[in-house]
Amino acid sequence: MHRAHDDERSADVYQSGNEMPEESLRDWARLIGSFAGRPSPSVLEVGAGTGMFRAAMARWLDAATVVGNDTSAPMLAHARRPDRPPSVRWLLGAAEAVPTRSGLFDLALLSRVIHHLPDPARTAREPARVLRPGGVVVVRTTFRERLDAPVYDYWPRLRELDARRFPSEARVREDFASAGFAVREVRSFARPVAAGLREYHARMASRPQSKFTRLAPAEFREGCGAWRPTPGASRGRTRSRSSSATTSP
Repeated sequence: MHRAHDDERSADVYQSGNEMPEESLRDWARLIGSFAGRPSPSVLEVGAGTGMFRAAMARWLDAATVVGNDTSAPMLAHARRPDRPPSVRWLLGAAEAVPTRSGLFDLALLSRVIHHLPDPARTAREPARVLRPGGVVVVRTTFRERLDAPVYDYWPRLRELDARRFPSEARVREDFASAGFAVREVRSFARPVAAGLREYHARMASRPQSKFTRLAPAEFREGCGAWRPTPGASRGRTRSRSSSATTSP
């Protein structure tokens, strides 16, 4: 079966459509790294995609090791661009079977990927294998109870679709608890994803996120037509993301 993220063009669109301002990436990297509880941690990102967060971790955390794992070869090809830090390593493999030895990492990150996984409960067991004793998992996701992105104002059916697609907070807690993790903290954290609404609108018009593939072309065009930011449209409309940090016993 062909997956959207196995297409080279989809990987290109995904990268351009999900980029963040440097300040936002820095703040996210520092927040995620703060859960490691030690300087220069060894970090693994499961479902790294085009590597935006892996590169940010390498730049702002002084991480001892930075490894990104993904099941999509086109996504990893994008991640290996020459402008990315040479210290980052990439592994092609499934989230539930990361091709690396056990006990190597201090922190494992699953960023905006858990809703794509066919078996999240099985995937939750893999960090327990690759982490050192006391290691931490950070799950960055949108919970279905917190759907507040501006796209829902213009494509209201996306809210219904995402309510079925994204996990509940209770489900994420349950999956990781069954793998032997205890929840340390759940935090809502928001940073700008674009310089302003006009830029964000232009980015969404490229259909960069998999959610938009669920809309018919006419339905997508209707939403684009309804969203016409004026030249004076406000800056700084942010999108909330919930980070759930779990730690092994």
